[in-house]
Amino acid sequence: MLDPLATGLLIICTGKFTKRINDYMAKEKEYTGSITLGATTPTYDRETEPINIKSTSAISEDDVRKTTAQFTGEIMQVPPAHSAIQVGGKRMYELARQGKEVKIEPRKVTISEFEITHIEMPVVHFRVVCSTGTYIRSLAFDFGEALGCGGYLSSLCRTRIGEYKLSDALTIEKFAEMVKAL
Repeated sequence: MLDPLATGLLIICTGKFTKRINDYMAKEKEYTGSITLGATTPTYDRETEPINIKSTSAISEDDVRKTTAQFTGEIMQVPPAHSAIQVGGKRMYELARQGKEVKIEPRKVTISEFEITHIEMPVVHFRVVCSTGTYIRSLAFDFGEALGCGGYLSSLCRTRIGEYKLSDALTIEKFAEMVKAL
């Protein structure tokens, strides 16, 4: 599953391959995207309006690059309140939209690589390789908090799931053509 504003690779299983979807989704993922520093949002992405606006003028490119180290390896991560995790049979995002607060326990995730690919303050472009269950929105939020200015995910593209790469994928239109031809 991808977040509503995300783009990129999505594995579609049909027929007897539907039984293997969990195997595919358990594979390591790679993402590229951008984090906007200097504000937060309730959803940790562009789906809601920025709040808690702060200056980023005191943050150097070196600060940004060095901060990635604390988010590499095994880390504990709290999923965003606006996530698809189920609590009591309801998706957390449904509860969050109703204004209900739910205690979310941190989860262990692994971030193998967290690379800053380009900086245009306040926007920081990145590449991340991570385990399944990692929330890149939470990573963006936590990264901004570590820098002391807040941050939210402003773009996200999944570029790899295991050995499957976006560069080798079919467009949704090409996939639809193939299905029609069957």
